[in-house]
Amino acid sequence: MSQKLAGKKIAILVENGFEQIELEKPKAALEEAGAEAHIISPQSGTVKGWDMTDWGKEFNVDVDLKQATAADYDALLLPGGVMNPDYLRVNPQAVAFVRAFSDNGKPIAAICHGPWTLIEAQAVQGRTMTSWPSLKSDLTNAGATWVDEEVVTDNGLVTSRKPDDIPAFNQKMIEEFAEGKHSSF
Repeated sequence: MSQKLAGKKIAILVENGFEQIELEKPKAALEEAGAEAHIISPQSGTVKGWDMTDWGKEFNVDVDLKQATAADYDALLLPGGVMNPDYLRVNPQAVAFVRAFSDNGKPIAAICHGPWTLIEAQAVQGRTMTSWPSLKSDLTNAGATWVDEEVVTDNGLVTSRKPDDIPAFNQKMIEEFAEGKHSSF
């Protein structure tokens, strides 16, 4: 893969219980494309992934959310899992961090249940998106148009449904992150 993202810094916001493959594969793709990707979390030290049906690996936190600022990053990745975005969407600091990306037109990629945090950050109104099917009503009620597609791109926002969609998700994420800022959401 070419170095489309050379010089770009990407924030990956997670809590314990993120779907492990939805962090590992996109992070590897971002780094292969030349980006510097930082795991950011309200947790200090490490965060623990969820590996489909049970707890997975621990990952080092690069930046504590208390010290993170959206201004330091070019784009945001929101992995899914059920626990991870559920914890993030009730954390005012995490919601404000996500909202700062949206308000400034910075690209965001969210997979599976990741859009829950976007709903709380008021970043889905008028957007066309996909997600894990159980979020359809949540997204629709928040003003988004939900579609059942492998990957959906809407003005810098990339969404996918599940781990099987990761190859298409990674490709679109890299394209949108390479384009940089879009008009504010």
